Amino acid sequence: MEDRFKRLTEQLISVNTEISVNQARTWVESLWEDFETTRAKGGWSYKGQDVTEQIVAKWIKQYGPMLHKYTSTKEKFTHLNQDDSLKH
Repeated sequence: MEDRFKRLTEQLISVNTEISVNQARTWVESLWEDFETTRAKGGWSYKGQDVTEQIVAKWIKQYGPMLHKYTSTKEKFTHLNQDDSLKH
């Protein structure tokens, strides 16, 4: 699983140079968890890590370049763009 997160983090920082490596990792973990949680709550069967990785990679391609502009209205998500000063 660590390899998957690392690969997705690298994909994200390759499309968005405005976020740090740690921010990218946080985004990847959050997107991963969100997808799996949403599927489970919807009653869908678990399709495995390969499917989740494909979906997160698709989201990174589609939304990744703009994630640094995300502003949360919910406290639960405010950590996503906290600056940790570790730019890549």
